[in-house]
Amino acid sequence: MCPIVDRARAGLAELADPVAAAAMQRYMKSAMPFRGVAKPARERLLRTLVDECPFPDAPALRDAVRELWGGARFREERYLALALVGHRRYRQWPDPTWVPLLREWIVAGAWWDFTDEIASRRIGPLLRAHPVALTPVLRLWSTDPDRWLRRTAVICQLGSGTATDLTLLRDAVEANLGDPDFFLRKGIGWALRQHARVDPAWVRGFVADHPQLSPLSRREALKHLGE
Repeated sequence: MCPIVDRARAGLAELADPVAAAAMQRYMKSAMPFRGVAKPARERLLRTLVDECPFPDAPALRDAVRELWGGARFREERYLALALVGHRRYRQWPDPTWVPLLREWIVAGAWWDFTDEIASRRIGPLLRAHPVALTPVLRLWSTDPDRWLRRTAVICQLGSGTATDLTLLRDAVEANLGDPDFFLRKGIGWALRQHARVDPAWVRGFVADHPQLSPLSRREALKHLGE
């Protein structure tokens, strides 16, 4: 086991707040308990871990985060695993070979806090850096039985701006238009609303051309367009 994993768990234990933990677990509707460590404290712990236990290479990082996630007893351990992968010192290390691990986390995590972080901040950058490798994967995810993989395919381009692959966005949304799931409908609206920041005409046209959009998705998509 990597020393950083032990230090991460010990650090979270030292910062634990049982009262906050109960409230966080209720809010997240999580079966996995919390330590009660809020994000600012986790970020300070993360800085300490990165400074004191630097990774020599990408395989060492992958081994550590796999252990931290897979052996987690508290939700914050998984938050730290995700934060390590996205830390500025290491964020250039993940490549398409990391996708199976990220897919495993999406499916196992099975909730919006994990999915949204992985989709927009891990899968999205990989898609922009490696479109040839990632685009076919996301097309498959857009029709996967797992709703969290489908949500990932829909929202993974939230940070893409003018570099958004509109064909992929359209296809991912259209593949899920008929699904009644709240998280998919909300994700569709979110993805369209975000793209409206850079291309409002495209979003207006998409909404007009897809009357089967759910009221929730339509409302979210047009939220900042004055319609």
